[in-house]
Amino acid sequence: MDTSRKEPEAGAPSAHTQPPDALPRNLLDDEERLSSFDSPKHGPTLSTSTSSFEALDPHDPNLSHLASLMFSHTSNYLQGELSAVLEDYTLLEQMNRATITKYADMRQIGGSVSRALKDLNEKYLALQPYLDQIDQIEDSVTKLEAAAYKLDAYSKRLETKFKSLEKK
Repeated sequence: MDTSRKEPEAGAPSAHTQPPDALPRNLLDDEERLSSFDSPKHGPTLSTSTSSFEALDPHDPNLSHLASLMFSHTSNYLQGELSAVLEDYTLLEQMNRATITKYADMRQIGGSVSRALKDLNEKYLALQPYLDQIDQIEDSVTKLEAAAYKLDAYSKRLETKFKSLEKK
């Protein structure tokens, strides 16, 4: 028994048999032989539409009116959408201009503050020797004040000693 060749199962269609209700290929009428890109009146087209509408065929005037109305409304809708987007971009442009102006003002203010700070730093550096002298004078005054308090205390002790000696 050869197991490499399988026989088709009973009831299963084989690849070479036609279904019982299939028509032979040569019996198809002209309309069925047209490819999906062929128009019945004008031959091959590039359209993939499944519509049966032909531009030169007579059609319903009401349908034409409704189609025109639909396109008009669609056009109005799209114009409105584009107008809204245009207004958004115009607003963004105005906001960008205002922001540019604000940042330019802030840059000028920052430059002025920077120059003022630089001037103050230069003045501080110019005054630094004088500030150092003031600190030295303050230290000297503090030492002098301490010496004056000591001298005052010494003079008070001396006075009390003198008074005690004088009473004797």
